[in-house]
Amino acid sequence: MSQIFTVRELTDALKKTLEGAFPFVWVRGQVSNLSRPASGHMYFSLKDADAVLNCVWFKGNQRGDEHFDPLTGEVFEDGPRPSLARTMQNGTEIMCAGRLNVYPPRGSYQLVVELAQDVGLGKLFMEFEALKQKLTAKGFFESMRKRPLPYHPQKVAVITAPSGAAIQDFLRIADARGWGAQIRIYPALVQGDIAAGQLAAQMDRVNADGWADVIVLIRGGGSIEDLWAFNDEALAEKIFGSAIPVIAGVGHEVDTTIADMTADVRAATPSHAAQLLWPERAMLVQALDELEMRLARRIERQLGAKEHSLSTLERGLGWLSPVQKLGRLDEQFVTLSERLERALALKLETVERTVAYSEERIKRAFGEDAVTYQLQKIHTLESRLKWAGDSLFTMAERKLDRAAILLESLNPEKPLERGYSLVQKKDGTFVRSVDDVAKGEHLHVMVADGSVGVQVETMKKRSDG
Repeated sequence: MSQIFTVRELTDALKKTLEGAFPFVWVRGQVSNLSRPASGHMYFSLKDADAVLNCVWFKGNQRGDEHFDPLTGEVFEDGPRPSLARTMQNGTEIMCAGRLNVYPPRGSYQLVVELAQDVGLGKLFMEFEALKQKLTAKGFFESMRKRPLPYHPQKVAVITAPSGAAIQDFLRIADARGWGAQIRIYPALVQGDIAAGQLAAQMDRVNADGWADVIVLIRGGGSIEDLWAFNDEALAEKIFGSAIPVIAGVGHEVDTTIADMTADVRAATPSHAAQLLWPERAMLVQALDELEMRLARRIERQLGAKEHSLSTLERGLGWLSPVQKLGRLDEQFVTLSERLERALALKLETVERTVAYSEERIKRAFGEDAVTYQLQKIHTLESRLKWAGDSLFTMAERKLDRAAILLESLNPEKPLERGYSLVQKKDGTFVRSVDDVAKGEHLHVMVADGSVGVQVETMKKRSDG
């Protein structure tokens, strides 16, 4: 089953989709339903023959009197001009730039205007956008195809108006940077209907000469109409096909032309182009100082290494010298002599101690005190032996008496003296049970003083009970 949305859920989903797909758009149309409430915000519609788009232009995005065009960067030479927010009326045809926004309370979408211009300038902008899209499809602006500038080029071809302020700024910066280079100026108009053709022709000329390391294309600031020669498709093709790297610095920093976008490197201004070509002279001096210090340190390390190697070789040579060898042998002889003397002295001392110890042991073993000690020891052993013998005989006698008593108690005839008797059969076996005899059998009964012959007449077995 499909999901069932609440009105708010569906509106939020549409808002997220629409605003994500159109984060910034340009829209052209005729103003209608214009309203300027006390809040300062402006509400109006843009319409054409087939559709209407609601728009809101918040006060924070509106401008007062303008000294320059916010889109092209053109400075108005005739003084500030009132902004379109003040002059716009119903029926005015304008172009608006902004973002689409969904307004949930009304369930409608609207354009939040950030910039608005009349259609006169808008036509040039639309032509610029159309050419940009065309050249983008051809790969003119691909970063992968763009080449780096040569470091500190020595031969520079500058295509520009020879009397303009741009070349003066470029030469002034170039004179203060690097360590010198040759600059050739290839003159061309930079404004007007024939300017684009002259710029393209000079691009061909520079490439044909094959002299330059880099091509510089520069012009000072101006309005979008003034810079329009640099938005020419033929000029872009010459830049794109140039065998020599191209740097373009057209207008002010906010200005961007097709030539800027096609060139290998874009400079913000003509002065910036010179800065990108040559490093600051102070930096070069600093780099030279650093190289000098590195060279001095390297030489110092090399000399130190050589001195160390020389010292090592000198020590090695001294070690191999015959005089040094005799001296070492003499030192070894003295050392060994001293060790031998110490060893002999130690040996004699050890022998003396051993002799003294042996004498003491002999004296203890064979002296008068030793004989007296041995006699005492013999007497002691004699007394202990006699005592041990007496104890042994006493213990043996006691053991023999106990054995005799035990043997006497085990004599089978001893109980006969107390009235007991032993009954034997003819084969000499003793009768122990009624079951051992039969009626009429002859038996021998042993008593204390003899034996009696009897014959079994009756048998009666004793009851266990």
